[in-house]
Amino acid sequence: EHHLVPIYGRVSIGYLPNKQVLGLSKLARVVEMYARRLTVQERMTKQIAEAITLAINPTGVGVVIEATHMCMSMRGVQKINSKTITSCMIGVFRDDPKTREEFLSLIQHNGSKL
Repeated sequence: EHHLVPIYGRVSIGYLPNKQVLGLSKLARVVEMYARRLTVQERMTKQIAEAITLAINPTGVGVVIEATHMCMSMRGVQKINSKTITSCMIGVFRDDPKTREEFLSLIQHNGSKL
């Protein structure tokens, strides 16, 4: 855990419900809960996917985070336009290439900043 300098970007979440669904505000709360902690992006991506899985046991969860790290643009190597992309796929998002591809295609065109 080292992010004393902010990271900012986009979190995309997809899930296929089993019997329960989550409201959109709950998804945002899960993201905020993990984003406020000292962590690394890879761990945060996995924690968000696992939290959704634990809460409602869906048939699959996909989480993709695309972020700019201020530690990369302000200090050290000073790569201003660099972005880091991490993903975690669980259930059908991991096992079914069509489901995964549909999710990844949708987030490329319809992502929003968080």
